[in-house]
Amino acid sequence: MKGVVLAGGTGSRIFPLTKVTNKHLLPVGKCPMIYYPLAKLKEAGISEILIVTGKEHMGEVVNLLGSGNDLGLNLTFKVQDQAGGIAQALGLAENFAGKDAVTVILGDNVFEDSLCDFIANYQKQGLGAKILLQQVKHPERYGVAELDDNNQVLSIEEKPTAPKSNYCVTGIYMFDAQVFNIVKTLKPSKRGELEITDVNNTYIQQHNLSADEITGWWIDAGTFDSLKKADDLVRAGKLDEQVLKLLVPCQP
Repeated sequence: MKGVVLAGGTGSRIFPLTKVTNKHLLPVGKCPMIYYPLAKLKEAGISEILIVTGKEHMGEVVNLLGSGNDLGLNLTFKVQDQAGGIAQALGLAENFAGKDAVTVILGDNVFEDSLCDFIANYQKQGLGAKILLQQVKHPERYGVAELDDNNQVLSIEEKPTAPKSNYCVTGIYMFDAQVFNIVKTLKPSKRGELEITDVNNTYIQQHNLSADEITGWWIDAGTFDSLKKADDLVRAGKLDEQVLKLLVPCQP
């Protein structure tokens, strides 16, 4: 299992903070935002990680993280030249992943739960894909999973006007190597992007996708309000201190 952190995008929802730096380098508690997905992967035993980000601030990301050696990680970097969507960014990981499965986290996802059990369950299922869901109050803002009576995912709809459940698809995914073949078959959406929802729906059509639920708090920290909420939750639970101990055992 390898890790992929997708840290591209323009960060337009929190402009002008992102005029001079990558959104994922903004502070949440005592840590840069990108430390949180890296720490979750490391906690789950994944140390070989690819970071995909845009060309505008790639230098700042590399300056912060380096090779990953100081964090106990082995980091690789890829540039997403244009904001072509999450699936397009994921496609850049093909050579890095090889035949291995990948755990993919969007770099602005800050969450409480450990990934250890979720990844273990995924490996037991015989690969395919797994998505992590969270019950939310406003599912129309997210990709929404339609579930049957056995909590199996029937479909996923992106930002629906009439959501079929209150389960949103978080930015945490597990895929086998087939995902890269699927990405190559996608066509751009109305937004001109390759959508991760289309990837997941392809796995559903192949009867090869499972889902688990995150029960702790989870934040998509891509707006001013959610960034503030993430900061409050991290500080209240001292998650930032846990991350620093995990990633930076010898602080200066």
